[in-house]
Amino acid sequence: MTHVTGSAPITRFPLGLAVRGGQQLSGTVAVDGSKNAALPLVAAAAALGQPVTLSNLPASSDVAAMTRLIQAAGIRTETLPDNPSVLHVIPAADQVSEVDRALAGSIRASYYLVPALLVSGRAELPWPGGCSIGDRGMELHFTVYEAFGDTIHSCEAGYQITASRAKLRKQVEIKLPFPSRGTTVVALLRALVARRPLLLHTPNTSPEVTSLVQALGHAGHEVTYLSSGELSFLPGIPSPARWQIPGDKIEAGTLLCAMAATGGHGRIIGADTAHLRPLLDLLDELGFPLYATGSRVELSGPAALTGASMNAIASLASLASDSCLDADFEPPLMALALGLPGNHTFADEINPGRHANLLPQLRRLGADITETSATACHLNGPQRLTGAEVQATDIRTGSALLIAALTADEVSTLTGLGQLQRGHADLPGKLRMLGADITALV
Repeated sequence: MTHVTGSAPITRFPLGLAVRGGQQLSGTVAVDGSKNAALPLVAAAAALGQPVTLSNLPASSDVAAMTRLIQAAGIRTETLPDNPSVLHVIPAADQVSEVDRALAGSIRASYYLVPALLVSGRAELPWPGGCSIGDRGMELHFTVYEAFGDTIHSCEAGYQITASRAKLRKQVEIKLPFPSRGTTVVALLRALVARRPLLLHTPNTSPEVTSLVQALGHAGHEVTYLSSGELSFLPGIPSPARWQIPGDKIEAGTLLCAMAATGGHGRIIGADTAHLRPLLDLLDELGFPLYATGSRVELSGPAALTGASMNAIASLASLASDSCLDADFEPPLMALALGLPGNHTFADEINPGRHANLLPQLRRLGADITETSATACHLNGPQRLTGAEVQATDIRTGSALLIAALTADEVSTLTGLGQLQRGHADLPGKLRMLGADITALV
């Protein structure tokens, strides 16, 4: 049984879920730690060379896979029997360069492990897997290793990085073409292992990256976003550290969209509401009565609709802005918009394959969505949805389908729960806490 803060899991891997629409969601629910923040922090703990205690670790399957991968590399981990959300990471005396290839190929974030594996001088990994939502961007990662003098070999099965043997201390300067989250993480971790200063142009500034920046600072290094826009890393003397994984803003936003879509009300706690600001601003423009402070956001009732249309645009060009909408908010917002009047527009340039997963599944429920490009679409609402058999083909498609099913007539059947559990330990259980009629199919 998986530990979930604030809810009781339905079951570990049911065959599917029966979701009956028509219930208003209400109540209070707490989110888990962020999967997107936990993955780079677990990899950083493996690369630090000092004991690290991670708290608020989510029980999602991707995070469990990352933990098993660092164990396979020779790094010891310990959890408390009565609190598995706390993970102790103890550095290895002898790390290895290879990991469980099947397991590494099952998650997208396996590439975060390369710097930790390079402690042994070499890293071998398969191409990253996980959600089929677009290009994995490994070319940018390779430019990081080239900047550090590492050697790269790739083939159809994967890639190998051999660490430079040169004992250099000169600053490495890297200019990214856009603020890639994954490449920013990789650059920081490579500088950490190489113990070389780094100046990174066009860095990512998302909460998932800033949590890593703060964590490395707490462990003895100097990591700073400069006023000129660059990210600077200066190696210090590493020390044992205690890192707190931030609450999952995507889970919070998904639960909030589910409440709003069903005309409900309630509180969601545990995620920094500053990280939710772009989503909250969109909902506020539509007329949803929201109050947000600290780690609590409250929806006080149904919307007094303003007549505004929703424009949920996640683009590479906006990634450097504090007002950037995280692409993972777009699917639940689309599910919400299906029930709202207006001509709503959506785009996700960051994950160019996501709409190919999401739109066909929403159409099974009766959604009428017009594609204007491979990454953009619009829809006119409100629309009436009817229960159908749908599949979670990736994490965020699964969460959007849950919301849509909660507003549909009759019963929907959702399968593919292994994808949903990659990002959420028990999202259906949290929705059930709020009154959703969701039953496991076993």
